[in-house]
Amino acid sequence: MLDFRFIAMSVLAMSLGFSIPANGAQDLPPAMGASKPLVVPKKGDDGIYHQSWFLESFLDLREDFEAAKADGKRFAVVFEQRGCSYCVKMHTDVLAKRYINNYVRENFAVVQLNMWGDREVTDFDGKVLSEKKLAERWGVMFTPTVVFMKDDIAGVEAKWGQPLEVTRMSLGVGAGTFYDLFVWVRHKLYEKDRNFQRFHIMRYDERRAMAEKQAVR
Repeated sequence: MLDFRFIAMSVLAMSLGFSIPANGAQDLPPAMGASKPLVVPKKGDDGIYHQSWFLESFLDLREDFEAAKADGKRFAVVFEQRGCSYCVKMHTDVLAKRYINNYVRENFAVVQLNMWGDREVTDFDGKVLSEKKLAERWGVMFTPTVVFMKDDIAGVEAKWGQPLEVTRMSLGVGAGTFYDLFVWVRHKLYEKDRNFQRFHIMRYDERRAMAEKQAVR
């Protein structure tokens, strides 16, 4: 019997420039993994949850970017705030899943900022300002907002904002969307197709097929 789901996935994948071997594997991480043991975040005195592996630095974003690049990781900045239910969900539901937490930790250097914070941050153009002023400068209006930086900023070192960004992820999203966007950025799939949704749909179908296969065992 023909597997029409696999055929549809294959057609979509070819349109994006991907190749899916007969076993459904790619040179990408699996679409889904083991959620347990769950990762428990720590709530700080600022009322915000933190991951133990979030980057601790002097908040010079240029230096943090270069350190991430030297370590073979992509660089991202996440803005959060006290009392943000979506931020809590990101830590206690999405990043609590072991496979998602492991993937982000192993592939990204993440700087966490407080949307209303007073710590001094050095922007990519050298301007020093508080966390809250940086959030205003970057046009961050919602939390959490994850800002994914390009893998190479050669030629735009003296700039800040959009010229240095790949994309952003704001507000509360499900585990699948969250995970897929990190994979999409890490593997630079935006260079093949800027439409993240096409990739996300393919991954959604993969997860559904994996779940159905596990259910019949």
